[in-house]
Amino acid sequence: MTIFRLSLFFLLFIYACAGPKSAFEVLPYQSNAPAKVIFVNKSQKASSYFWDFGDGNSSTNVNPEHKFIKSGKHTVTLTAQTDKKVHKSSQEILITIDNECLIEMTTNMGSMTIQLYDETPLHRDNFLKLIESGYYEDLLFHRVIKGFMVQGGDPDSKNAPEGKRLGLGGPVYNIPAEFNDTLVHIKGVLAAARQGDGVNPKKESSGSQFYIVQGKPVSAIQLENFELQKGIKYTDSAKMIYQEMGGAPQLDKEYTVFGRVIDGLDIIDTIAEQATDNTDRPLKDVKIISVKVIK
Repeated sequence: MTIFRLSLFFLLFIYACAGPKSAFEVLPYQSNAPAKVIFVNKSQKASSYFWDFGDGNSSTNVNPEHKFIKSGKHTVTLTAQTDKKVHKSSQEILITIDNECLIEMTTNMGSMTIQLYDETPLHRDNFLKLIESGYYEDLLFHRVIKGFMVQGGDPDSKNAPEGKRLGLGGPVYNIPAEFNDTLVHIKGVLAAARQGDGVNPKKESSGSQFYIVQGKPVSAIQLENFELQKGIKYTDSAKMIYQEMGGAPQLDKEYTVFGRVIDGLDIIDTIAEQATDNTDRPLKDVKIISVKVIK
């Protein structure tokens, strides 16, 4: 009996001295981004928790919900802690993007439906991340050049006073170029702004600034010259749109195209008609009211 009591005491002592054990369950989730995932904490003997969702976000909630915006494999790690003792466990979350990702951009001039391209996943996922955070709300189309393009996405444009020079703001990161010969600057395309080649020889894109092409009709001879200059073979569809609707082929393989307006092309024309100052900023603010994912 004495030996049994000692053994039991010893086991209880070991259990009391043992550290926390991290464990969690992932409830069934829709894998297409943006995807909300619910985590159920199964940890033992822990007094605090730290969740790393593998996409740059974290939480200290016991049973958190997290919305994944970026596609790809995300390693979720839960750190359970008691005093100075910690234990970690991890699971992998796979997030995908639908074949057709559509967003709606509403401005004070009207709304546009924009398709984001799967062929440029870095730009697509970054744009979705910013949309989800509300980044673009109340920003301006701060640079408008009729017959060329309309540009927005500078965070410094929010509530910018009249005459303030804009175009230099944005996140501290750039996005590697994602050139694709089939994604060219026909009317309506969404493309990423960037700094010039002198300081940006890799042609990396701005973290937030974008432009939408209006452009002008391009002749067949001009397109042939651009094909030779840029080493591009335009598809018959691209040639037809360039010639009938217009575009800016001089930008092909210079700036990353990552989407296109599929409804609301007339809004681009309306914005492009606005009177501007000597820095191409519209005299009357053209404001982005909201941007949201609709599919």
